[in-house]
Amino acid sequence: MLLSDRPLRLGTRGSPLALAQARMTARALCDTHGWRDDAVTIVTVQTSGDRIQDRALADIGGKALWTKELDRALFAGDIDFAVHSMKDVETLRPDALHIAAMLPRADVRDRLVGADDFAALPANPIVGTSSPRRAAQVKRLRPDATITLFRGNVATRLSKLAAGEVHATLLAAAGLDRLGQGDVGTTISTDIMLPAPSQGAVGIEVLGDNSIVRDAIAAIGHADTMDAVLAERGVLLALGGTCHSPIAALALIDGDRLHLRAEIVSPDGQETIFHETRIDRHDGAGAQALGHALLADASPALRSLFEQ
Repeated sequence: MLLSDRPLRLGTRGSPLALAQARMTARALCDTHGWRDDAVTIVTVQTSGDRIQDRALADIGGKALWTKELDRALFAGDIDFAVHSMKDVETLRPDALHIAAMLPRADVRDRLVGADDFAALPANPIVGTSSPRRAAQVKRLRPDATITLFRGNVATRLSKLAAGEVHATLLAAAGLDRLGQGDVGTTISTDIMLPAPSQGAVGIEVLGDNSIVRDAIAAIGHADTMDAVLAERGVLLALGGTCHSPIAALALIDGDRLHLRAEIVSPDGQETIFHETRIDRHDGAGAQALGHALLADASPALRSLFEQ
């Protein structure tokens, strides 16, 4: 055991997907360190984002709704580390917190559920999503589409689709796969829909001064995922985007370098600014330069979505 008097306490949201990711993390720790299965216990923390389902995130506090209660539990000593979907983690985090590791990244792509492809949707389709990025990309592909707010966990959104509230919705392939629903939906190429920054990545956060736990977590980290996700988050940092801002970014390992692609899209889908570059790993300045280049080429209307 890492701590002789008690198990390590892993904090997580209570959604089925979050719990699946927490179990993945606990399993990886026990397997890597040779710990007994009871060496890690999962502590469920309800977040504001889980409680409030009828409004867009951007209208009620943004991505902090997924993290602030877990942060509070870490600072209070109620948990030893927290597991997050990295795409739900704000770009700027408290200085005292440290992302100690990321698990190997899953499928980064989106899946269209309700139709085989966008062309197969009926005229004037209604598409459910709460993501400004997905909404803008759908409007680019289908200008006749109407976007309606779709919040809730995977099961909730699939049940709304089944009830006929919309013609289609979009879900992350990684989440569906982790829930054992890999056969749901049609996977969309990243050439058609570039994913959200950090999509498919699970991060593990600790108090930076807790070196014992930090080092234990670091042992399960996947360097390629960490390098790619940090580059994508560098683009976000440069853009200063919020939950209102349609941003997509994907970094792929290219030998000892990264191939970084990113785009910003107007809400109506009519303007897309896309850039790509190859940078060294850990080149935060290079990643941020890509974000600045996107803004420099954007129209004033699109640029205004990123002004603080």
